[in-house]
Amino acid sequence: MLLYDSAISGNCYKVRLLFAKLGIAYDRRELSVFDRSDRPEVLGELNPALRVPTLVLDDGRALAESGAILYHFAEGTELVPDDAFERAQVLQWMFFEQYNHEPNIAVLRFWNEAGTVHTDQEVQAKRAGGEAALQAMERHLGDRTFLVGERCTIADLALYAYTHLAPEGGFSLQPYPAITAWLARVADQPGHVAIDD
Repeated sequence: MLLYDSAISGNCYKVRLLFAKLGIAYDRRELSVFDRSDRPEVLGELNPALRVPTLVLDDGRALAESGAILYHFAEGTELVPDDAFERAQVLQWMFFEQYNHEPNIAVLRFWNEAGTVHTDQEVQAKRAGGEAALQAMERHLGDRTFLVGERCTIADLALYAYTHLAPEGGFSLQPYPAITAWLARVADQPGHVAIDD
């Protein structure tokens, strides 16, 4: 398998983290998240959104979007619950990550990394959205070990990626003790790798 990847992308990291946990071998091809000029040529036939991660299976089929890749490879493992309602809860948190969390926390991190200039209003809107996402996670994790079913699932992997990088976007995790403890529990799981591994 070939993973079109970016070493600094949290979305790509989710896939690498899952593959490390499951012992799945794959090759990587690095693409820049800053210079996307080669995306149509490289990914045009594989992923209509021209984004990483994009995975090409051994049989030539392509699969894009980190959540879809996580679900495909984790299905049938302990990272996806057997119970139908718990599976739906896993998806609920993965959708939350892509709709509420990533567009704010990851985007501010990207803006910092890219050095792009944005208005105070744009920055404050992203900051408010990111804090709201962190507050929702903090409330939920206040009396739980993991997000769903008291064991680590792909929902935890999906939200771990950009949450542990939130300080790089200017978010302090100090006001979120439940999140901080949860991050440590996720990192303690077998097969864990860091984003720069």
